[in-house]
Amino acid sequence: MKHKFTIGSRGSQLALWQTEFVKTKLQNLFPETEFEVRIITTKGDAILDTALSKIGDKGLFTKQIEDKLLSGEIDLAVHSLKDLPTRLPEGLKIGSVTERETPNDVLIAKNYSSIDELPKNARIATGSLRRKSQLLRYRSDLQIFEIRGNVPTRIKKFEESDLDAMILAFAGISRLGLEEYIKQIIPTEIMIPAVGQGAIAVEIRGDDEETHELLKPINDSLTEICVSAERSFLRVLEGGCQVPIGAFASVVRDKIKLESFVGNFDGSVTLRDSIVGDGKAAGNLGRNLAERMIANGAGLILEEARKAAQQAHKEVI
Repeated sequence: MKHKFTIGSRGSQLALWQTEFVKTKLQNLFPETEFEVRIITTKGDAILDTALSKIGDKGLFTKQIEDKLLSGEIDLAVHSLKDLPTRLPEGLKIGSVTERETPNDVLIAKNYSSIDELPKNARIATGSLRRKSQLLRYRSDLQIFEIRGNVPTRIKKFEESDLDAMILAFAGISRLGLEEYIKQIIPTEIMIPAVGQGAIAVEIRGDDEETHELLKPINDSLTEICVSAERSFLRVLEGGCQVPIGAFASVVRDKIKLESFVGNFDGSVTLRDSIVGDGKAAGNLGRNLAERMIANGAGLILEEARKAAQQAHKEVI
């Protein structure tokens, strides 16, 4: 085995927490090996004044890191799995996924303890079209506003604003020790999480068997099965942060239950569905659910959403 491995990471507090989490696990397993972290700035980190849905999302938070991986400048890259496109660049693969944190979204609010308690026409912040669509599906009166930045930055902006509430992922809040801000863990009946939300992925070169062997002890097989079903679903629908899609797989009596959501931007047209099957065929489970949703109209909903996103992208350019 090599004596030194270089890990690529974004520079945000959350990204570095996740990278240190993986590094510590590996260091404990291989105490004689050196693990070095290299910070890499991505396009998503550099553009902070524009909504993600208006930028174009092909590898927004991953491409620059993946370029370093392909060139051999780093040996592995740590990502929030939800940031990884379902089709990775040729020559790369996911080497492991760690045990998933609670995948739900959470409500952060100044004076209210749940979405139901928010007053009529409450002002709520989120940078996610998936969250926006589901919020408006549940409460069409809500006013949605954009907030960009890393987790601490968004919390600071929120506290200094006149907004009533904000939606973030539980995993990021928890990993940074900011649970005190959480007022409600939003149930999946109201809001289906993003594909892979709460899971950490380690990306490697496809032919790097040495690094793959290194990562096997930190791979969580149950998380891997669940996110495989979710990513298969998303791959068929060709979705990303420019369209409102959610999927969440969980274990129910030794089976995998996959729940999904597709909607338009204002939540006026939405579809929800679920499927239960064998975890050994997680990929087929995701594909089958996606194809069923397309047959029920998801394709038309997403086509309109993509057209709107493309127009918004042209306006930014």
